[in-house]
Amino acid sequence: MIELQRTIAKAVSLSGIGLHTGTSCTMTFTPAPENSGIKFIRTDLGGRPEIPANADFVVDISRGTTLGLGSAKVFTVEHVLAAIVGLQIDNINIELDGIEPPIGDGSANPYVEKLIEAGFVTQQAPKDYLVIDQTVMYHNEEEQVDIVALPMNSYRISVMVDYQNPVLGSQHTGLFDLEKEFVTEFAPARTFSFLSEVEMLADKGLIKGGNIDNAVVIVDHAIDEEGLKRLKDKLGLQKDLTMSHEGFLNNNKLRFKNEPVRHKLLDLMGDLALIGAPIKAQILAARPGHKANVEFAKKVRSLYQQKKLVKKFQFVKKEGVVLDANAIQRILPHRYPFLLVDKIVELDLNKKVVGVKSVTVNEPFFQGHFPGQPIMPGVLIVEAMAQVSGILILNSFIDPENHLVMFMSINHAKFRKPVVPGDQLYLEAEVISKKSKYFSIKGSAYVNNDLVAEAEFMGAITDKENKSEN
Repeated sequence: MIELQRTIAKAVSLSGIGLHTGTSCTMTFTPAPENSGIKFIRTDLGGRPEIPANADFVVDISRGTTLGLGSAKVFTVEHVLAAIVGLQIDNINIELDGIEPPIGDGSANPYVEKLIEAGFVTQQAPKDYLVIDQTVMYHNEEEQVDIVALPMNSYRISVMVDYQNPVLGSQHTGLFDLEKEFVTEFAPARTFSFLSEVEMLADKGLIKGGNIDNAVVIVDHAIDEEGLKRLKDKLGLQKDLTMSHEGFLNNNKLRFKNEPVRHKLLDLMGDLALIGAPIKAQILAARPGHKANVEFAKKVRSLYQQKKLVKKFQFVKKEGVVLDANAIQRILPHRYPFLLVDKIVELDLNKKVVGVKSVTVNEPFFQGHFPGQPIMPGVLIVEAMAQVSGILILNSFIDPENHLVMFMSINHAKFRKPVVPGDQLYLEAEVISKKSKYFSIKGSAYVNNDLVAEAEFMGAITDKENKSEN
């Protein structure tokens, strides 16, 4: 796999209509600097809003993957992203003068051809690979979807689907060499749909740009000439529709015997681009779809952000420690005698954190609380839980060192057992809710697995410079 980042050599454009909206759009790929990533830019909107291609900006997955930031949206990004990932491009801007990229022939081929025409430029910065070193699993029992990432020092994807349709049946495919197989074996795989889905979408006006040239339609129920004529009128087609004996509309034969599952792999590649970094892993997927793909991408992206966090603040790797005292001081502004967490031993970014505070007889507060019977003040246990919470919340921001956590309320605080010298406090914080810069946290403190204190916090993130002005 390529080890240095790359972008394209020149700007290239293509025009057409979007599959779902039916609106015209010119899309232009332009070079981008190192470490800037993949961005969609709506040039038709005031301020040219930029939408980063990562899972945090997914706003809809009903018929494809839609990204949005504020009122700006871009529909059906998965085929474009698959082309970019398949060609191992790290930094690129995708300018659009409409809401949906041109669908082309329903595959990634049109985008691949344009990007190859643009040529590639190797940049100086190394690729920021996410190396999967532990199994990551996603399971949806209701939809019988499973996606797994396994450790591997390369990039492989295997996909299995079972459509329970005599035309297709069960299918599987695998991409094992990105450089040799993507352009010829997977980029040409077109989007497909069953006839019953096409009829439903046409009735709802959700495939205004759909036609028989940009999708393979698989006949999954009986339809007569009158039914074909009605469908033609709904889709606004010029040519009459016919049905082949193989079970496809208009004799639109498959480019590959297993073209549908190859397209599912293509969709998965595009959606996994939303992790925000190239990955080294083996991906195994059974019956994937956009909803599951994006949920899995979010899960892996959280792992990626966590690894970046640890790499940024924890300079020396220590067994059983995620962040040591030195790393904590690079994140939190607290110092002696008010830094009340010694290390972080568990971190699930944006969800949960576990910190440790070793309580010694040398703590300055024991001099007055209480002489002859040292007990850690309950308010300081709450403060310790709050500091651990701050580490969890601050690191949802790109630059935690430039922000502060300001707590707005403490609710349902309870103190169940005293904490005394020699105790080791395990401080857990779990996100209850988070919206923009505001959050709610459930904090718990344990000694020897016994709950000694608990509380709920509400707070907000503020800029450090704003703190000095207030």
